[in-house]
Amino acid sequence: MPRYEELADPWELPDMEKAVERIIGAIERGEKILIYGDYDADGVTAAIVMYDALKLAGVKEVGIMLPDRVKDGYGMSKRLVERAEKDGVGLVVTVDCGSRNSEIIEELAERGVDTVVTDHHECGEELPKAVAVVNPKRKDCEVMKELAGVGVAFMVARALQEKGLIPEGQEKWMLDLVCIGTICDQMKIEKENRQLTYWGCKVIERTRRRGLRELMRLARMKPRKVTGEDIGFRIGPRINAAGRMASAEVALKLLMTEDSAEAARLAAELENLNVERKKQQEAAVKEIASGGDFSDDKVIVTTGEWHEGVLGIIAGKLVEKYHKPAFVLARTGTCDGDYIYKGSGRSFGDFSLAEALGVVSEVIIGGGGHKEAAGVKVMGRKLLEFSEGLNKYYGSLGLINQEKYLKCDYDIEAEDFSDLDEELVSEMGELEPFGNGNEEPVFLLRDALVLSTRKMGAEGQHIKWLLRDEKGAKFSVVAFFAKEKWLEVGEGMRRDFLVTVMENEWNGVKSVEGRVKEIRG
Repeated sequence: MPRYEELADPWELPDMEKAVERIIGAIERGEKILIYGDYDADGVTAAIVMYDALKLAGVKEVGIMLPDRVKDGYGMSKRLVERAEKDGVGLVVTVDCGSRNSEIIEELAERGVDTVVTDHHECGEELPKAVAVVNPKRKDCEVMKELAGVGVAFMVARALQEKGLIPEGQEKWMLDLVCIGTICDQMKIEKENRQLTYWGCKVIERTRRRGLRELMRLARMKPRKVTGEDIGFRIGPRINAAGRMASAEVALKLLMTEDSAEAARLAAELENLNVERKKQQEAAVKEIASGGDFSDDKVIVTTGEWHEGVLGIIAGKLVEKYHKPAFVLARTGTCDGDYIYKGSGRSFGDFSLAEALGVVSEVIIGGGGHKEAAGVKVMGRKLLEFSEGLNKYYGSLGLINQEKYLKCDYDIEAEDFSDLDEELVSEMGELEPFGNGNEEPVFLLRDALVLSTRKMGAEGQHIKWLLRDEKGAKFSVVAFFAKEKWLEVGEGMRRDFLVTVMENEWNGVKSVEGRVKEIRG
């Protein structure tokens, strides 16, 4: 069991002393502080963690500003400068952004507004001239490299607590949001992230946040036993739906409200936004698949008239389908008689999108992000050059056998299906939360005989199989949004099923079943 007391020292992060000193100065002088975040789950949760920390530390006036995906894009925007000046803000504290926003930070400074950056994205060659840049991705930092933006914000909270500004133990109630932001940003669940998410799940189970409790209810979660899957596939998509389809403010208000009626209304709004998000992404993927031939591409670049909020998800789906890095862009405006295209990229293996965008930097308007996920803006007349540049760079790397990174493999062969029982599920629960870097064990059901199949869902998109092993033991497995080739696996056939094992509860009856990851044979 991870020990919270053994968490990494927050003071090891660069500029932490400077950041805390500036916050203390703001408290002493009664300055207004404005927190600037991002529109995804990490940015929203980080903003609230920082808000809670500053309020507990004694800051009287704290505001939160989240960017609008369409109006502002990623990072600090001009509207931030206007808001800070209008509200008489003395200090801006960023969360999950700011490391590459030198121009905005300098503009704020010219207006007498200091900036403390807390972030976890890749830094440029030069750091912005902020009062402090607390970012584990700095070249002079060797620790906590996998912290999410919310994780960095929490380290600031811990530093404030160690200074005696926050009552001891109160910061632990923030771990519910730290856990959500970390898992949803797909950070590796190891080292400090393992500690943060393990204890974060415990806090979620008894969270004080009315909005989070309501969201869990709508997502049909079991509050007594929260898993990584619950967070990554139930809570996360609903929170992210706000920033994708409307405004991240909806998610922000939900997680901050203390009113039960408002919590119910906002949670329902997120639920509807998430349903719409699913519809739009599925339609877009079908459209691309029916009209595109990417056989000669090393990196897919495709454009269309899709909602900005689903571009990253579409890119991820293309990676799954074609096993190639992908950029998906949509027209967002015009400039000098040409269209501006904005989009998202997804990658895997050894191909870094952050590095690739650096190589084609002269072709694009701007862009940046992580190794496996990035955003970009390109002029219409530069699209071909952008695509060719990415493909040329990929070719120059001499990468081979990259599909191995997408291939599902198994950890354990289940020779007797009767061993896949509640006791096993309970034992695996000690390893939760599962996620990137702490993957759920995959079991091989070798040469399983299919006894029956049942399609589920409005369009028959989910399938349930009843399997039998050589000893006669039976076991049910299910595939949600099953691949087309799996639809052909029917009664009487023998196949190798790769599955994870989970507890299922329906109408009060508990059972253990498998979640299909791959079918071979």
